[in-house]
Amino acid sequence: MVTARRTGAPRGQWVQRASCIRLRPEGLVFAELFSRFYQFADVFSFLILASAGLAIVFGMMGVINMAHGEFIMCGAYVTVGLVNLGVPLPLAQIMAAIMAGLIGVVVEVLIVRRFYRRPLDSLLATWGLSLIVTQGTLLIVGSSIRGIGTPEGSFAVGYYTFSTYRMILFACALAVLSGIYILFMRTRFGVIARATMQNAGMAQALGARTGRIYAVSFGIGAGLAGLCGALYAPTMTLIPTMGATFIVESFVTVVIGGANVLLGTAPAAVFLGLVRMTLNAGYGQIIGQIGMLFAVILIIRILPEGFSSILVRRGR
Repeated sequence: MVTARRTGAPRGQWVQRASCIRLRPEGLVFAELFSRFYQFADVFSFLILASAGLAIVFGMMGVINMAHGEFIMCGAYVTVGLVNLGVPLPLAQIMAAIMAGLIGVVVEVLIVRRFYRRPLDSLLATWGLSLIVTQGTLLIVGSSIRGIGTPEGSFAVGYYTFSTYRMILFACALAVLSGIYILFMRTRFGVIARATMQNAGMAQALGARTGRIYAVSFGIGAGLAGLCGALYAPTMTLIPTMGATFIVESFVTVVIGGANVLLGTAPAAVFLGLVRMTLNAGYGQIIGQIGMLFAVILIIRILPEGFSSILVRRGR
């Protein structure tokens, strides 16, 4: 008997699989190494996709968005609803991300815009919005809705069976990282957005439409959160409180990434992914979660400015 990943199962859920195939030693080693990489890629994807939107809203804009999980929930619910209406899954996921982004623009204009210089007030306002959305979803939709199942099947490496969709999530995480970096570092909008977030008064004096920049940036962050929910919708049970599954990992990844989230989020996710993967494999999910949080405390103590401070110093 060997341990193998169950296709379509939640992260960290394992089953036993028998095989009579005999592999050469090098084949066994490769299968074991790929299994470790797969576990790391699974955790890394979750951290990046969950924290990408928050990296913009909290890390760059300074808004403590406690409704981040509800934007993720919005993406998941819209995806499942559209798929149940007959829309192809990839198209439903794109539409869900756009929907979450548009809702984010409305939230920024109506609520968040008044709290940019009042971070604690923004925390309370978005927390209240989170409670309203969660309870409203519970009343309107119910405690759960019918899922859609994990697509794409599985593939085998040695004795192990892996979900193809989880590798697609890993590719999506890398694409999201690259897209954020290109958008905010290599485009005119990115330059103006970063200038606005650093000194809105000066940017406005130079002709930047700061209100529009804030609204679009918040919408992008909300859209990325919705994309996260859309991508994970086939792998999860959808309930109104599902945003809580993502919120802790999102915040700790952004926090230990440091002030320059465009540089720090990726190494933070790599570090936390390695810690969690190692502990999950040896001691299970609960110990992995606890160990990851202890690692966050240690990093904050050793590197109070986060991983980005190391990269900034090396770049000078």
